[in-house]
Amino acid sequence: MSKKGKKKSNKNSQVDGNRHLAENRQARYEYEIFETIETGLELLGTEVKSIRAGKVNLKDGFCLIKKNQIQLHNVHISPHNYAGKFFNHDPLRIKKLLAHRKEIDKLKINLERKGLALIPLSLYLKGSWIKLKIGIGKGRKLHDKRDREKVNASKKDVANALKHF
Repeated sequence: MSKKGKKKSNKNSQVDGNRHLAENRQARYEYEIFETIETGLELLGTEVKSIRAGKVNLKDGFCLIKKNQIQLHNVHISPHNYAGKFFNHDPLRIKKLLAHRKEIDKLKINLERKGLALIPLSLYLKGSWIKLKIGIGKGRKLHDKRDREKVNASKKDVANALKHF
C-alpha cells in the first residue's frame, strides 16, 4: 500500500469507522453490563461544538425514562470557548436521547427488575452524527470487583507466558 493510502493516527481512536469522543471507563468497572443500545442525542449547536472538541465528561452520568422518553442526566459538556454567554448552553442540562419506541419499551421492562440502571458508556461520531452507547447494568459489589481483577490478572499472566514461550 502506498503512503497516500495510509491514514495518520488521530488522538481519538477509530473503531468500525466511528471516532470516539468520550468514554466512561469506570462504568465497566462499577457495573456488570448486560446489554447495550445505540441512541442519538438532542443537542444544541454549542454543545455539538464542545463535544467534537472532546470537552465532555460521562463519568457521573446516568439515564432515566420519564414520559416514554430517555433522559441523560449529570453529563457535563463544557461551554464553548468562542461563543458568547447568551448563545452558550448550561453544562449540566438534561438531554433527551433519541431511540425507537420499541427499544424504549424494552428498556423499561428491563429496568423494572431489581437493581438495574442505564449507564452512558461511550460517545462517538458515526458519520456526521453524534451517538451515545448506553448500557443496562447492575452495580457490582466490592468482592465482585476484586474477583474480576484477579481473573484479568491471571489471564494477562497466561498471555505473557505464552508470548515468551
